[in-house]
Amino acid sequence: MSLETHLLFLFCVALATFAQCLTGFAFGLILIGLVAVLQLLPLGEVAVVISILTLGNALVTVAGPKPQLDRTILTPLLISSLLGVCLGIWGLGALDGRQIAWLRLLLGGVIILASLMLVLQSKPREQPSSFSAYWVAGGLCGVLNGLFSSGGPPIVYHLYRQPLAYELIRNTLITVFACNAAMRLGLVTVQGQLSLDTLWLSAEALPLVMLLSWLVRRYPPKLSLRAVRLLVFVLLLLAGGSLIAEAVPELLALYRG
Repeated sequence: MSLETHLLFLFCVALATFAQCLTGFAFGLILIGLVAVLQLLPLGEVAVVISILTLGNALVTVAGPKPQLDRTILTPLLISSLLGVCLGIWGLGALDGRQIAWLRLLLGGVIILASLMLVLQSKPREQPSSFSAYWVAGGLCGVLNGLFSSGGPPIVYHLYRQPLAYELIRNTLITVFACNAAMRLGLVTVQGQLSLDTLWLSAEALPLVMLLSWLVRRYPPKLSLRAVRLLVFVLLLLAGGSLIAEAVPELLALYRG
């Protein structure tokens, strides 16, 4: 990678970290979307980098006093998402070169869905959802994390519709994403897919992630929630739309041939 490519990658990391600190999610979605659009790294490699950086972000974000968590909510989400990560990793390994375009199309759709969820004002439920709904949301989150370290949409949509406090939702999201990242990283390491180049790239970006996370936590920007959602919405929409625009011609060419 050239110096320009490294700097561009770090800029993408900074944008994703800032969005994550403000919204509680979207780090993986924004980073993998921007990196894929700019064609800086293969999707499989950037997914591993995201897992490492997610752990670093979580360590800084929840550092300090014991975070507020509810075990009755966390347990089904955590168990089902970890099982989903295993399924997603298996699915990623089963894909061949001809199916990469489908993966890009799926990723673009997921990113656009996440962007819409940020601007749609869903009224919270008066009563909590059924226990099974947490298992479904966690499972879908894990599969997406296993595929490309971007499992935010299903679990974010589910939790933000519940009658729960913001701090509880935020801490739950960070905990689930961190555990999913650790599981994915462990599976990738066992499979021998953790390269030295990936480790160096993660080491290069990790100080930036931790520094920005600490700064935003210590000096939160004076932005309205609407402004934050609009900013992240635009970034996600551009990244997802560009991925779909790239994938569709590839798929048409494959099936015509």
